[in-house]
Amino acid sequence: MANVDENLAFAPASELAELIATRQVSPVEVAELYFKRIEELDGRFNAYLTLTHEQAMQDARSAEAAVMDGDDLGPLHGVPISIKDLEMTKGVRTTSGSLVFKDRVPEEDSVVVERVKGSGAVILGKTNTPEFGFRGSTENRLGEPCRNPWNPERTPGGSSGGAAASVLAGMCSIATGSDGGGSIRIPASFCGIYGIKPSQGRVPRYAGVGAPVVANQLGQSGPLSRTVRDSAILLQLLAGHDSRDPTSLREAPGNYIAALDRDISDLRIAWSPDFGYAPVDPEVVNITSEAAKIFEELGCVVNEYELKLEEPGEMFRVIFSTNVYAGLGHLLDERGDELTDYVREGMEFGRDTTGADYARALGYRDRLIAQFADVFEKYDLILSPTMAVPAFPVGQSPAQIAGVDVDPFLGSLPFTFPINMIGNPAASVPCGFSSDGLPIGLHIIGRFGDEETVLAASAAFERIRPWIQRRPELV
Repeated sequence: MANVDENLAFAPASELAELIATRQVSPVEVAELYFKRIEELDGRFNAYLTLTHEQAMQDARSAEAAVMDGDDLGPLHGVPISIKDLEMTKGVRTTSGSLVFKDRVPEEDSVVVERVKGSGAVILGKTNTPEFGFRGSTENRLGEPCRNPWNPERTPGGSSGGAAASVLAGMCSIATGSDGGGSIRIPASFCGIYGIKPSQGRVPRYAGVGAPVVANQLGQSGPLSRTVRDSAILLQLLAGHDSRDPTSLREAPGNYIAALDRDISDLRIAWSPDFGYAPVDPEVVNITSEAAKIFEELGCVVNEYELKLEEPGEMFRVIFSTNVYAGLGHLLDERGDELTDYVREGMEFGRDTTGADYARALGYRDRLIAQFADVFEKYDLILSPTMAVPAFPVGQSPAQIAGVDVDPFLGSLPFTFPINMIGNPAASVPCGFSSDGLPIGLHIIGRFGDEETVLAASAAFERIRPWIQRRPELV
């Protein structure tokens, strides 16, 4: 593959959009380039579950015609994008990573897909996810596990593992993900790309007519990309109230793109290496603590803060598993033999949770919100490692970290799921590599509703410590 093609495949989405709008490249040629790369590479990484080649090429031709006709163009006009397979796509197979839904073809798009289409982007296909997004790595019963392009023996993380792998390997320009316990930030950290989870309710979650109405305290859709600017562009078009989601925020989103150029020298930043409860790989602590000091070079005040969480894992599990059971629990009896072990066990846990257990978990969540609010009275941002470990071998979630036994389900992600519980925005920026060549992410957490400061800090860090030039060897 020619080097010019390689460079185009790894160009930021913002640059591709500009090249397309100024007629320097054709949306048809760009789409063909990405499909060629998918054909050559995805047999190793299993980033995609479904490709939409025919529709994508038709959309690319329409995008090219709009450019040539001088039409008004959307912010991602003609730019190839991947869609996580938890998003409903009208007329396109949507499995949710489940054997149960391996042949489901929805009659309606999710809000996220509606807005992606409205931006002019060209959808290449649906990316791999664990069943119902239930874990932080990407294995299901539909096929082979998704693998990390830095090292195919390692996981790309999850549940947006296919989304991250597709961006990292140059098999799309930008991707949508979703995050209910870390599912954007986990693969961003493990793959060395950028991802931001918006504030709870910032991006509407609407799954279509007839979908069960279930509480959503945790999950948000958001972008995964090569650059902070690309994520800001995609978040700008995804954010905003939709009446079909009663929990979506009614306040207007901020100006995320303008925030990228904001001066951050007056920010007060708290750094926590462990949230006061988590065992963390020493190499991860060293790399992320050095990265946190970059903000001092940017003029910020950075103080280590003794944030001490009471073990939040059990309370998170109660809320997460009970909500999944409330929406999909009928499958236990109807199709239980087709479910993955991890989903079956999670649903059984949710089924057996009492109302009193759930109420106690919601009470813990209230206390957690207040605990973080206390920190944000003194500080503008909180920094931590994104993950407690670098990417681990496929199918082998760590049961021990830094010599301490941990829960294999949540032990590797002690920093991400508590932020879902409080609903605040948070991002993962690439900040270094482990001794065996695996990316490490720095976690940037903002006040509720303040994606702009998270993006401003992310962009300032990126200017000093750019990462886009780092690509895995894909041979």
